[in-house]
Amino acid sequence: MKTSAAEIVREYGPFPGADHVHGVTYDGERVWFAAGDKLSAFDPASGKVVRSINVAAHAGTAFDGKHLFQIAEDRIQKIDPTTGSVLATIPAPGGGGDSGLAWAEGTLWVGQHRGRKIHQVDPETGAILRTIESNRVVTGVTWTDGELWHGTWEGDESDLRRIDPRTGKVLERLGMPPGTGVSGLESDGADQFFCGGGSSGKVRAVRRPKRGSKGA
Repeated sequence: MKTSAAEIVREYGPFPGADHVHGVTYDGERVWFAAGDKLSAFDPASGKVVRSINVAAHAGTAFDGKHLFQIAEDRIQKIDPTTGSVLATIPAPGGGGDSGLAWAEGTLWVGQHRGRKIHQVDPETGAILRTIESNRVVTGVTWTDGELWHGTWEGDESDLRRIDPRTGKVLERLGMPPGTGVSGLESDGADQFFCGGGSSGKVRAVRRPKRGSKGA
């Protein structure tokens, strides 16, 4: 496993009226973050909030190219980002112990916080298709270029981990500075991750390691 220090390239926030950042996702233009009683979006160039939707937003957030998905207590809501309407609801696999949320290959991937698991879930029914075990508390989850990454946060320690989606084996680890937690996690599809900062109220951009620099 390759281990290195996470390189934080930018910090966003804290944002007005958002004292906690839970889930994070990226729609190709804006970064959305869950702030408890609303889902807000900011422009990553300016850092300014450009949109807010009044919807329960307690944990992970995902975007499928058209709709937002948001964990609200023990369920996952499908939201129209244009109108803010909740279009559908499915049960969350952790029954309220859910954390990160990602969209990939037509399915949702849901972190189960203290259960130390990541579930692949049918977005129509909520049925669990498969489960990956982790050896750490799972926070945010994201897929990028066929790689599965998740955040961890235990005590004062937090990191980003690339894991084998078949076995759960940790392949690479980026350690965050002490006291810098990761709640939500999302890739921008290129060279950085957006990381929710929990009670700091911030979102941090972390450089994604180049493919050629990876160890076994």
